[in-house]
Amino acid sequence: VQLQASGGGLVQAGGCLRLSCAASGTIFRINDMRWHRQGPGKQRELVALVTRDGSTNYADSVKGRFTISRDNVKKTMYLQMNNLKPEDTAVYYCNADITRVGLGPRGYWGQGTQVTVSS
Repeated sequence: VQLQASGGGLVQAGGCLRLSCAASGTIFRINDMRWHRQGPGKQRELVALVTRDGSTNYADSVKGRFTISRDNVKKTMYLQMNNLKPEDTAVYYCNADITRVGLGPRGYWGQGTQVTVSS
C-alpha cells in the first residue's frame, strides 16, 4: 500500500492550492483519512480529518479556509487550501487508516509535499 501526496508549491499570501493524496495497492477498505503538517521548527500537527462517510474535522487555525474531501472510488483525498497565510508554510503529509485484503487495519503515511506561502 502506498499513499502519494501531490499538489504542493510556492504561492503568495492570499492564494490557494489543492493537495491530493492517492492510495494504491491491495486495499480492502479505507477508513479515516487525514492531512497533517510540520512547519519549520514545529511539531507535526493534525490539520484536517475526513471519515469514510464524509464527516470532517479541522484544526482551529484552518477552519473556514481549508476544505478536506475524498473520493472513495478513486481512493483519493483532497485538501483545498484558500486564503493561504505565511504560517501555513509546512510539509503536508497525508495519513490513512487502511485495511488490506486478508489483514487488519493499520495507519499509512504519504511522503509529504512542501507548501510555501510568501508574504
